[in-house]
Amino acid sequence: MGGFLSYLWWGGDPDEVNPVSGMTRREVYAVQRSWAPVYKDSVATGTELLKRFFRAYPQSKEFFKMIRKLPEEEYAQNFQFKAHVINLMAALNQAVTNLNQPEVVAVMMNKLGESHRKRKIQEQNFHDLKEVIVKMFIEVLKLDESTLGAWGKTVGFWYKHIFETLNSEDESR
Repeated sequence: MGGFLSYLWWGGDPDEVNPVSGMTRREVYAVQRSWAPVYKDSVATGTELLKRFFRAYPQSKEFFKMIRKLPEEEYAQNFQFKAHVINLMAALNQAVTNLNQPEVVAVMMNKLGESHRKRKIQEQNFHDLKEVIVKMFIEVLKLDESTLGAWGKTVGFWYKHIFETLNSEDESR
């Protein structure tokens, strides 16, 4: 596309870095485009993600009372677990869908950090989950380096705002 048409199509310079998210429009688009097949069957994807997480970090099951003592093959029949998967995937979907409004996503991530702080979830648990997500995305989606880099920036942006409130001592936020 020519310069002017490209500018119109992208809604501005596709390579201009947003000061809030640290991402370009091109990177946001890559993340959103690669997310679509993930979210297409969100319950199955989310269930698989958490299964992989619990296999890699079995101690993390302790945060999930509803499946703490269940064998993996029974997770899908547990309605509380399924509800958590739906909430997780919906939150991720909202965070991806609204990346073009990073101020909104920052507030969403602050709230997520707050709610996980109350459950005594630690920063390391989020890093562990990120490791599992990256491995799963590489394996299943076969992402190219630039899209994987865009996902890295996305998760970094999310985590920055999650950790602001997750690690905060201030309960009045």
